[in-house]
Amino acid sequence: MSTPTNYPAFSPYLSVNNAAQAIEFYKAAFGATERLRLTDKASGKIGHAEILIGGNLVMLNDENPQWGNKSPLTLSGSPITFCLMVDNADAALERAVSVGATVLMPASDQFYGFRSASIADPFGHQWMLQHEIEKVSPEELQKRWSTMSGGCTGA
Repeated sequence: MSTPTNYPAFSPYLSVNNAAQAIEFYKAAFGATERLRLTDKASGKIGHAEILIGGNLVMLNDENPQWGNKSPLTLSGSPITFCLMVDNADAALERAVSVGATVLMPASDQFYGFRSASIADPFGHQWMLQHEIEKVSPEELQKRWSTMSGGCTGA
């Protein structure tokens, strides 16, 4: 673990069941490095931890409903998906699955110019793993979106 030196203006903070296992999963699946861990001596639960994924800060802790922290598993899901830019979406998907992730969407080329895959980690958080395959202008992106969606707004 290294000593924290800076904090960005915005960082995700994840609540999970078994933060110690989550940290090990993120290390194995995404190459995370741990920089800080505060553990309750009596329970062994992590009250606060900090990891870096691709050099970006992610904070996490063990679920603690008394503090208002509930995991996606307790909440039966989460409306949030984390997008992780990777060198190779297929390889990232394979790596994450090999350490316990569940495939939600196999890797495939997308209209917006990325090859993307989607997983659920063992702690209930969803991740999109993607790399760019082509530059798409905002105008072309809108054209492709309109063609693909056929005017469907999801309403």
